[in-house]
Amino acid sequence: MASVNEIRTKFLDYFGRHDHQIVASGPLVPHNDPTLLFTNAGMVQFKNLFTGLEQSSYQRATTAQKCVRAGGKHNDLDNVGYTARHHTFFEMLGNFSFGDYFKERAIELAWNLITREYGLPKDKLTATVYAEDDEAFGLWKKIAGLPESRIIRIPTSDNFWAMGDTGPCGPCSEIFYDHGDKVPGGPPGSPDADGDRFIEIWNLVFMQFEQVDKETRLNLPRPSIDTGMGLERLAAVLQGKHDNFEIDLFAKIIAKSEELTGTPAEGAHRPSHKVIADHLRASAFLIADGVMPSNEGRGYVLRRIMRRGMRHAQLLGAREPLLFRMVPTLVEEMGKAYPELVRAEPMVTEVLKLEESNFRRTLERGLRLLDEEVISLPQGQPLSGEVAFKLYDTYGFPLDLTQDALRAQGRSVDLPGFDAAMERQRAEARKHWKGSGSSAVSPVWFELREKTGATEFLGYETPVAEGKVLGLVVGDAMVDEAGAGAEIYLVANQTPFYGESGGQIGDTGTITAGSATVAVTDTQKFLGDLFVHVGKVERGTIRVGDDVKLQIDAERRARIRRAHSATHLMHKALQRHLGPHVAQKGSKVEPDRLRFDFSHPKPVSKEEIAAVEREVNHYLRQNAPTSIRIMAKDDAIETGAMALFGEKYGDEVRVVSMGTAEDGKTYSVELCGGTHVARTGDVALFKLLSEGAVASGVRRIEAVTGEAALRHVEEEEAVLNRAAATLKVPASELPARIEALVEDRRKLERELADLRRKMATGGTAAESAVRQVNGISFAARELEGVPAKELRGTADELKKQMGTGVVTLVSVSDGKASVVVSVTEDLADRLDSVALVRKAVEALGGQGGGGRRDFAQGGGPDGSQAAAAIAAVETALAG
Repeated sequence: MASVNEIRTKFLDYFGRHDHQIVASGPLVPHNDPTLLFTNAGMVQFKNLFTGLEQSSYQRATTAQKCVRAGGKHNDLDNVGYTARHHTFFEMLGNFSFGDYFKERAIELAWNLITREYGLPKDKLTATVYAEDDEAFGLWKKIAGLPESRIIRIPTSDNFWAMGDTGPCGPCSEIFYDHGDKVPGGPPGSPDADGDRFIEIWNLVFMQFEQVDKETRLNLPRPSIDTGMGLERLAAVLQGKHDNFEIDLFAKIIAKSEELTGTPAEGAHRPSHKVIADHLRASAFLIADGVMPSNEGRGYVLRRIMRRGMRHAQLLGAREPLLFRMVPTLVEEMGKAYPELVRAEPMVTEVLKLEESNFRRTLERGLRLLDEEVISLPQGQPLSGEVAFKLYDTYGFPLDLTQDALRAQGRSVDLPGFDAAMERQRAEARKHWKGSGSSAVSPVWFELREKTGATEFLGYETPVAEGKVLGLVVGDAMVDEAGAGAEIYLVANQTPFYGESGGQIGDTGTITAGSATVAVTDTQKFLGDLFVHVGKVERGTIRVGDDVKLQIDAERRARIRRAHSATHLMHKALQRHLGPHVAQKGSKVEPDRLRFDFSHPKPVSKEEIAAVEREVNHYLRQNAPTSIRIMAKDDAIETGAMALFGEKYGDEVRVVSMGTAEDGKTYSVELCGGTHVARTGDVALFKLLSEGAVASGVRRIEAVTGEAALRHVEEEEAVLNRAAATLKVPASELPARIEALVEDRRKLERELADLRRKMATGGTAAESAVRQVNGISFAARELEGVPAKELRGTADELKKQMGTGVVTLVSVSDGKASVVVSVTEDLADRLDSVALVRKAVEALGGQGGGGRRDFAQGGGPDGSQAAAAIAAVETALAG
């Protein structure tokens, strides 16, 4: 029996032998399609090749593409676990032709692969074609020898593929496998087509037309091929299984969940094991591609997937976090095909463990809230859909878990109300959705890139270069020339200007051509290798075809290099002191300043921050030379170079190495296209300024280097010296002196409070202020500048002196008033301090006031009405 890994390899090798470029899977977060939440098909990374916006060195390609369908238009999440073939994460095998071969060769390659290479019996296979596609119908008869009864014409959009309302489109052919008459269901296109007997395993899309508008469809000048075959479905067929979750890959993952939960994957427990296996894969691969759980966007979908898997682990009886303990099994099964999963294993493990620990607390809180909501409901009344949605949306409490909890009480959930609340949320999300993937790139840049080719970057070696202007853009249009005052985008054949990428900001400087001068304020990098100089023509006229001199601001570049090299050293120090799970989640490198976001589940302690800063400066003092090598990407990673999540690397990469560790090995080794110092000592000084959270599981550090770090130290030292001079002690004695002053202040505050209390409660004047109101002793005082927090103690002291009665104190400070009313215990059942204090607060121009029956407090903005406030209480007592 062929394993999943063998089936995948055979597919890629087969098309490799037939002159297809074997292309690695694109990331799950698409970089070239702002309309997608996740990569959901094999053709996504080739979209610009199909539309002609980009060109490649190959016309045929094949991939095993990782895909996720768990959000947006394609969402299979709720079906997973309860069907045989739904997944949130799956692998799409595909072969592609970009204007090379078309229908005949595509059908021939597909038929030979599945019948000769994989050995599927021909009598078990059925093909569908678009009803109007006579050509495909004839080719299936000719190439496969299928009888007409097993070439089914489908008149619906099921067999006509389109990229969107406009753009490339065309008919397609689907290949179905017949599981036999023991399984219910009919062939495609029949009334029983929804049964499980005939299973689609491969879809061949013939991109034949260009949809211009609703009425206009033109023939494409270069018809293309896009195919997609679900690896899991194919493996099920080849391994003689009817359920995808019985193939060897899932069987091993499910066996691990059985082992860890002690619950067999049978009967009612089987769906939970399937959910865990599927959601583990989706979660791990999303994290490996840089997605972190959060409350919005992709992170929200990831969190939903994770929590659904975690809830099913709880249903199986898991009392401790489970999914993170299954990561090694997943990596063992899929790490060879997807090395990014191996590199991300520590991060995946850490995130899953933290998220599941937090979710268990959420479950407990949700169940308590649910109990509070249902306690007041009449017997059998459904739970409000709004409440169920609040539990789901605010507390992450799944609807099905709410339903399970209520079922034992004979209750249900108002599902229409829940759906209405959900739709309101979706409508709000759609309103604010701004697209996904990388920011959409204007077509002008694709056109310009085709015209000019890639920009050659010379900035590693020189700050100045000669070049030729190949393109000018003003606004969103290409122009031939631009005069003084124009804001332009300029592309040259070569440049020393670094285009913003990898966190390093773009260079600034000047471009001159004869008497024309352009002030460059930024440099961006579009489409991977097109360097675009952003600037303003200060004088003269710049034209396409001009020979120009390009000169960067060398001093600014030097300061950027210092910060960038320090970022590498700091990244390594963070991993050493916080753990191998630390991975860069974002970076911005500016002149002498850096901002670094990294994965870590909790705040970094002061001791850890100090250790990181100390270690970075140790390697700066080492003054080791920076080594930069060009290597094949796979070789570089094999030798231990750190690859950053979310970054796109070519086949050849720059490997930047710095410092010598205690064991003699290189300290920091990273793949990086940025610019760096020649020696670590060139950074001079590293000073960490701040550390804090920016998102769930993501922390941010800000730091300075070089001159900025020196200025920071000087400013801190100046503050220290001023403080020492003020207190007339050496700087080394400041902490002890400040502690003594703080303690003296606390002592004086306590003594002052005691004096105020004695003045307010003692002597003849105090006694004479007690009067009888309606047979009740009433003591009232107007005080000046007594803090509100001291009024209670004063009131308690007066009550002791009186024995029985009511105390009212009003303290005025800065024109505002605080008031307390306190009733002795024997009167608390007759008099309510809260009601009395509200009378006083009203007189002071305020509102409210609160407390207990025996003591209440409040305040108001008008301290001039202190006497009126006391009178209001007295009037209330009088009755």
